[in-house]
Amino acid sequence: MSGRKIIFEDTLAMVLAGGQGERLHPLTRDRSKPAVPFGGPYRIIDFTLSNCLNSGLRRIYVLTQYKSGSLERHIQLGWDSLFSVELGEWIYTVPPQLRIGQRWYEGTADAVFHNVYLIERERPARIVVLSGDHVYKMDYRCLIEYHLERGAVATVAAVEVPLADAHAFGVMQVDGDWRITSFTEKPAQPEPMPGREDCARVNMGVYCFETDALIEAVTADAGDPGSLHDFAHDVLPRLVGGGRVFAYPFVDENRGGQLYWRDIGTIDAYYAASMDLVAVDPVFNLYDSEWTLRTMTRQLPPAKTVFAEEWPGGRAGVVLNCLVCGGVVVSGGRVERSILAPEVRVNSFAQVSDSVLLDGVQVGRHARVRRAIVDKRAVIPPGYVIGEDLAADRARFTVSEGGIVVIPQGARLD
Repeated sequence: MSGRKIIFEDTLAMVLAGGQGERLHPLTRDRSKPAVPFGGPYRIIDFTLSNCLNSGLRRIYVLTQYKSGSLERHIQLGWDSLFSVELGEWIYTVPPQLRIGQRWYEGTADAVFHNVYLIERERPARIVVLSGDHVYKMDYRCLIEYHLERGAVATVAAVEVPLADAHAFGVMQVDGDWRITSFTEKPAQPEPMPGREDCARVNMGVYCFETDALIEAVTADAGDPGSLHDFAHDVLPRLVGGGRVFAYPFVDENRGGQLYWRDIGTIDAYYAASMDLVAVDPVFNLYDSEWTLRTMTRQLPPAKTVFAEEWPGGRAGVVLNCLVCGGVVVSGGRVERSILAPEVRVNSFAQVSDSVLLDGVQVGRHARVRRAIVDKRAVIPPGYVIGEDLAADRARFTVSEGGIVVIPQGARLD
């Protein structure tokens, strides 16, 4: 057995997937942020879990909390079969157990603290702690090897962002050996990188810890009544002050010219990332056979377009510059620059443009949908118009700052 294989078999992954995602409401009205659909057939958490499998990490705890039913069902139906318990592989969802008093997880560090008993039962040499609500491609093996080479107690994956955006992240400074010398969570005035006044180096929410150091850190944090019990706000700044905490420069497995890492935390960010996927040359590549993206698969018929009556007044099933999933039927309607998730139906003379239609959405005859996100199983009645009069839309629906109309799950409009 190779040394590399031993290293990864001695590593446990803990995915923090309890995010409430308030800024993504109403997409998070009935589900947690990691369970929000993205890119057609996927959920946001699928990208982190795909990274784990592509990196050889096959012992995974997914820590859930907020409205976790949808997420737990997705993992059970879509991911359990990829692991062999007989070979020491598994993926388990872990909701709050109320083992530490009668309370829920109060922060990311607290979520791990609540589950120290699971860590002690497995006794891995190290733990990779991951956010379940980011979209990116990363080989965690490279992070782990980097961590071991430096003899680190903790390693934080880092990415460069424009200075104007850095206030939303944990900002770090490093020395010549990439040891973190300062770490500030969401500073009002972020400090730029040396020699790069327009950029800052920020925390990706991807960590590698030595197990004993992690247990000690979250236990000490749990005893601090003034703590927010958050890795970025509390645990990491304390560890940085104590020694060997390093930054790992993000190496993108997306194999493109531009680094891709997205925290899809708002409706406008979700929409922008979705529209990138339907571009002629999207930044994020869903079609890379060398970095497989996995999700729950269903037995669905092929997508279908019907009717080709192109004379004036006729109807034609037309789809241009779109992502189209299984089970979709475009029956005499026209769809442009949009994502059609599984089992969407667009009926005759309907027009859909620059939109995201999630699973099972029905668009009635002569309806028009523009710059909208329509959640699962919503029904747009015949002749209905969305996205052309934002004042009218605001009276009925959520409209983002960027003018994106969001129709909630299961809506029956009239």
